[in-house]
Amino acid sequence: MRWLIAISLLILACPAWASGRNPRGGAFLGRKAPEIIVEGWISQRPEMRGKWILLDFWTTFCSPCIEAIPELNRFHQRYGDRLVVIGLSPEKRAAVERMKKPTILYHHGIDRQARTKKAFGIKGIPHVVIIDPRGIVRWEGHPLLPGSRLTDEVIAGLLANAGGSTRNVSTRVTSKRSPTSRNPGGN
Repeated sequence: MRWLIAISLLILACPAWASGRNPRGGAFLGRKAPEIIVEGWISQRPEMRGKWILLDFWTTFCSPCIEAIPELNRFHQRYGDRLVVIGLSPEKRAAVERMKKPTILYHHGIDRQARTKKAFGIKGIPHVVIIDPRGIVRWEGHPLLPGSRLTDEVIAGLLANAGGSTRNVSTRVTSKRSPTSRNPGGN
């Protein structure tokens, strides 16, 4: 009986699995990524022209999201010359800034209306999307999922197989304020 309860809780806790969707995602694999909308940057806005983008959808109250932060920090430090790591939360700026541990070393911002998350059709978090310098999604899914975990080997393979020119091409990232935003002095 306990295992039945545990499985039921697991299914309820992961909307992607509960919906019957592939929890690794894939709806945009090989397709042009939608516009990335950032309402406010908590860190400095990154320079993304000609670089790969690793976009992490997360919240401060999501345990697997928090568990992924040290790995994302490592990706930022190891591949930062070619890969921009961005965390995007739908929470209030104050909630994200209140979280002190683990420390986020990569770029991060907020989108209170979750416009980018909705544009990607993401139902569960954490969810990572890796976009090549031409704006094409090359990897998408739960970064900690056994069997398809996002690893150094996956990222190195993507970067090694980039192919083609990356100059004069960038993914569109827009900073937009929410009509309900009350932080006029923020980014």
